[in-house]
Amino acid sequence: MTNTVIALAIALFFSSAYAADLPEMKEGLWSVHTQSTNDPGGNKSEGNYTICRNHAFDKGVEARVKNIKGCTMVSENLQSGKYSSQMKCAVAGITIDSKGTTTFQGDTSFHAEVHATNTPPQNGVAATTMITDQKYVGSCPAGAQPGDRTNADGTVMHLGKR
Repeated sequence: MTNTVIALAIALFFSSAYAADLPEMKEGLWSVHTQSTNDPGGNKSEGNYTICRNHAFDKGVEARVKNIKGCTMVSENLQSGKYSSQMKCAVAGITIDSKGTTTFQGDTSFHAEVHATNTPPQNGVAATTMITDQKYVGSCPAGAQPGDRTNADGTVMHLGKR
């Protein structure tokens, strides 16, 4: 349960492009590149996937993330195409403090960086830094629906309504 909350708390910053007061991102297929580093130890991971999205899917993601039980938005600021936010979650005896920044390049790309700390550490992880770059690549493939995520190995996850 707590791993899910941590992932969702961090995801808030990656879904910040969907916030109602921010520019809507272009509908269609997006490429996503992620990098994360866990500390202590500096364990790194990296990945790529594509996701088909539309405005309704984006708003649904935002609603789910912003309604995580035990989480509170501490601050939000949008200035000159740069969105900064801070979120605090308290779940199952763990406090997760997340701070992130998303920088938009129009409606076709954005770069997000997040730093989250876990108190006490969870599974030996005291802090995680995540970086994501998302870019619009064109129309969704035939038959793809909003929320369809295709991983680098070709597996498809259906994250939207079916």
